[in-house]
Amino acid sequence: MGHLYALDFDGVLCDSCGESSLSAIKAAKERWPELFVGVDAKTEAWILESMYTVRPVVETGYENVLLVRLLLEIRRPQEQNSAVSKGLTVEGILESWPTTKPQIQKHWNETDGQELVEFFGRVRDDWIEHDLVEWIKANRFYPGTADSLKFATSTLYIVTTKQARFAQLLLKAIAGVEIPPDRIYGLGSGPKTEVLKKLQGRAEHQGLTLHFVEDRLATLRNVIKDPELDKWNLYLATWGYNTEGERLSAAAVPRIHMLDLPDFCAKLK
Repeated sequence: MGHLYALDFDGVLCDSCGESSLSAIKAAKERWPELFVGVDAKTEAWILESMYTVRPVVETGYENVLLVRLLLEIRRPQEQNSAVSKGLTVEGILESWPTTKPQIQKHWNETDGQELVEFFGRVRDDWIEHDLVEWIKANRFYPGTADSLKFATSTLYIVTTKQARFAQLLLKAIAGVEIPPDRIYGLGSGPKTEVLKKLQGRAEHQGLTLHFVEDRLATLRNVIKDPELDKWNLYLATWGYNTEGERLSAAAVPRIHMLDLPDFCAKLK
């Protein structure tokens, strides 16, 4: 009867870490200008490099802004003198983020997550308005994914925590693919588990085999916990923003299929 694929965006289709990190540095400089006085190019380069290491902890884009400030404190502990970041390492963020994040938000008086979402989105919008070419160039689609989207024979949806307008712009500008807005569930659409329930409940999707491709193990675990979503075939994108430890853990879960990039592209076609 056919197949339906619900696809995460960042870490599955698009390697956006470069753009999100650069946008986060722009945002952090605007939000805490006093902290970035005297920060040289070498330090910024170190922060950008370290963002690739910590990227697996990011669930929603605004967290990148918090990570940039935290990395700056780790880099210059004697100057920042934060009790939260004291003794923390870049690698340590991977293990401690669920507890570190609320601590730093409270310590920095940044507890309004929705306001941070809107602020980070506005910084991105400003970059796009003033230098669209460079913003686009800071992103890249993983090899083969653009063609797979273009020639896919399955029903496709994008289910992402990225703001939908950014995903749609990148799909068109880089991949050359126009996916209708009603097939892109972005930030504000609700938890991914609820989006999957909506998709499986639609009359036009009855009889389709359901597939969900995601690079965050925690998200797949949330799907497994919900009995209403037992019909979904679940895949962890091994090329995405996850760690070796997460991939080993996922491989031990019978419900989760480990998926590499060539097989993913072949499945869509």
